Amino acid sequence: MDKLAGMAMFVRVVDSGNFTAAASASGVSPTMVAKHVRTIEQRLGARLLHRTTRRQQLTEVGRLYYERCKRVLSEVELAEASASELQASPRGLIRLVAPVSFGSQSLVPVLTDYLARHPEVNVELTLDNRVPDLINEGYELGLHIGEIDSVGLVARPLRPYRRILAAAPGYLARHGQPERPEQLKTHSCLGLSYWRHHDRWHLLGPEGELCVVPVTGRFSANQGSALRNAALHGAGIVLQPEALLADDIAAGRLLPVLPAWSYKSTPMYLIYAQDSRPTAKLRSVIDLLLKHFGLNE
Repeated sequence: MDKLAGMAMFVRVVDSGNFTAAASASGVSPTMVAKHVRTIEQRLGARLLHRTTRRQQLTEVGRLYYERCKRVLSEVELAEASASELQASPRGLIRLVAPVSFGSQSLVPVLTDYLARHPEVNVELTLDNRVPDLINEGYELGLHIGEIDSVGLVARPLRPYRRILAAAPGYLARHGQPERPEQLKTHSCLGLSYWRHHDRWHLLGPEGELCVVPVTGRFSANQGSALRNAALHGAGIVLQPEALLADDIAAGRLLPVLPAWSYKSTPMYLIYAQDSRPTAKLRSVIDLLLKHFGLNE
C-alpha cells in the first residue's frame, strides 16, 4: 500500500507540475510530497525529477516510471470498480438480439424467469435471423446460429443448433411414414424460402453418415413458425428446430419423421463486445445463458 500511495503521489506531482500543487490536491504538506518522491528514488536508485524553482521536469527514468505508474494505478482502480460491480445487484435495461425461432421458443422462457428474480432489470429482445452488428446497433448481447467473424467480439460456443423432421398424423396417414431419407423425394417437404439450398436437405444419420436428399414441396416460407403451422394443418413434412417442434410432438399434434436422422447441426454462439469491466446486469445474463444453453449443459 505504501508503494501504491507513493506512486499515486508521484503521478500527481507530474500531472500538477510541482510539489506545492500536488500537496494542495492531496491535502498534505509539500514536505510530505517530497518525502514520497525521495523514498521512491532511494528505492529505485535513480532520480525521477529534475527539480527547479518553478517546475519539476521528468528524467528519462522518471518518464518511464510515470507511464508504468499510470497503468498500475489504472488497473488497481479497475480491479476495485469491478469487484464493487460484481457485488452490486443487476439493474437497468439490457438489449439483446437472437434468431427468431430460438429466441421465441427457447430464450423467452429463460428470460422471463430471470426477470422474476431480478425486478430491477428490463429486457428488450429483438428477434432477427441476420448476423447481428452489436456495436453499431446498440445491442449488449447477441445469439447467432452459424459461423461468425468474432473480430472485436467475445464468442462463447453454445450447444449446436439441431433441426428435426416431423409431420401431422393426418398427413402421414395419407402419404405414409418414410423409412429412409431417400423416400423424402416423394413427399411434400416444407422449406425455408431463404435457405440457399432449400431444395436439398443435408441429413445426418445415427452413425454420423451424411445423406443429401433432393426435396420438393408446394409451400415455403421465410419463418419457421409459419412452416410449423403448415405442418400442423397437414401440408407436409417440416424440418425445423427441435425446440420449435418439441411441444407439438409431445402433445401428439406432430409425429417424428425419421427420428434417427436430423439436419446437420449448426454451431451457435453467444456474442458480446470485449469489455474488461462488464456490469452486474450483463454478467448475470451471460452466466444465465451459458448455464441454460452452454456446451456443458
